[in-house]
Amino acid sequence: MEAQAWLDGVTASLVRGDYVDPRDARKTVGEWCDEWLAGYASRRASTVRQAKVQIRLIRAEFGDVPLVAVKPSAVKAWTARLKAEGLSDSYVYAVYRRLAQIMGDAVHDGLIPRSPCSRKTSPGQVDQRPYVATTAQVWGLFDAMPDHLRPAILLGAFAGLRVSEAAALRVSDVDFMRGLIQPAMQYPAEPLKTEESRRAIPIPRELSLELAGFVERFGGEFVVTNEIGRQVSPWTIERAVRARRAGVDGLPDGFRFHDLRHFYASLL
Repeated sequence: MEAQAWLDGVTASLVRGDYVDPRDARKTVGEWCDEWLAGYASRRASTVRQAKVQIRLIRAEFGDVPLVAVKPSAVKAWTARLKAEGLSDSYVYAVYRRLAQIMGDAVHDGLIPRSPCSRKTSPGQVDQRPYVATTAQVWGLFDAMPDHLRPAILLGAFAGLRVSEAAALRVSDVDFMRGLIQPAMQYPAEPLKTEESRRAIPIPRELSLELAGFVERFGGEFVVTNEIGRQVSPWTIERAVRARRAGVDGLPDGFRFHDLRHFYASLL
C-alpha cells in the first residue's frame, strides 16, 4: 500500500509538472549558488562581483537549506530582518531580486517546482526618482570627505564619472591645461561600461586647478588615491560617502556616489 501511495504521488507530481528528482531535492541553496555563479561567470567582471556580494547575504540565511525547503514566509522574514539590521530599502530589494533570479533559474532547471519568491514576498521596489543634491550639499559632502578622497566627489558631481571610473582615472587621462578628462577604463583595469563613457569631458579651469592640487599633494598614478598615493577601490569611496552623508544637512539616508551624477546632469 505504501509503495502504491508513493507511486500515485509521483504520478500526480508528473501530471502537475512539479515533480522533483529526489537527488535534486537534497541540493542546498549554497550548492545551487555555486553552480549558478559558474554559469554567470561570463558576465562583466564588475557584474559578477556585485552578484557575489549579494549572494553572501543569501548564503548566510539559506546556504544550508535544501532548495525545496525555502518557504515564502522565510523569504519575507529574511528581507524584513535585513531592513531591521539597517540595510537600505533599495539594497534589500536588490538582494531579494538576486534571490528571485537564482530561484527562478532553479525552477527552469527542474530543481524545484516553483519559486518561493513572488509579488507577495517582495519587499517592494523603492521610489526610483533620483535625488538631486543642491550645490551646498555637494560641497558639504566634499568638505566631509577625507582629503585624499575629495577628488572623487569633484569627478562625480562636475564630470559625471561613475565611481568605478573615478577610482580608475589616471593622471595621464586628464589634460589639466586644456581642461579635458578622457576616461580610459574602470576599476581595476576593465573596459568602460559604454562607448559613450569614452567621450572627452570638458571641465572648467577651476576644477582643473583643484584636481591638479590634489595630484601634486598626494602623488601617484591615479587622481583619487589613499593617503600614500596608491589607487583606491570604488568600495572605499562608497563607504566614505555612506559614513559621511548623515553629516550633510538634508542629504537622504540612501544617498550614494551615483547620485552625484544626477547633480551633474542637472547642470547640463
